[in-house]
Amino acid sequence: LADAASHRWRAIGTGIAVLLVAGGVGAADPKLLPPEQAFRFSARALDARTLEARFAMADGYYLYRDKLKFAVAPEAVVLTAQELPPGKPKEDPFFGKVETYRGVVVVKLPLANVAAGQSLALSADSQGCADAGVCYPPTRQKITLTLPAAGKGPGAWVEATPAKKLWFD
Repeated sequence: LADAASHRWRAIGTGIAVLLVAGGVGAADPKLLPPEQAFRFSARALDARTLEARFAMADGYYLYRDKLKFAVAPEAVVLTAQELPPGKPKEDPFFGKVETYRGVVVVKLPLANVAAGQSLALSADSQGCADAGVCYPPTRQKITLTLPAAGKGPGAWVEATPAKKLWFD
């Protein structure tokens, strides 16, 4: 009975922590980063038919593999495959047996029905948690990229949330 009550209180505390993070209150706590800092999303065009998406997780944070999804716009552009690299198995208190990513994960995204020089929007849906026991709500981050001309090489990495510049930078 005491274990059930303890588990219930832990679940309630986790729910409150998720709400605080979602509402921005958790950002004031140095132990909890906002999701765009905990799970930094960036991408680049490798060539006129391939994008490379990257998530860099802060220490103490992880993403769920099965919650990672990508989409492109305009609708005429087709994302032909989303082969995610394998993650590390984890027995998760929130979702059971899952695969997770820590550190950096890079995904190649082949495109069809595109042209060199074309601009497109790449969005990434993700969900992750902090080792502190807080799970974030699903998050969407977007980036606009321009596909390079043939033979021009990969484009520069574009960050969904660039680091803020200080006054004297």
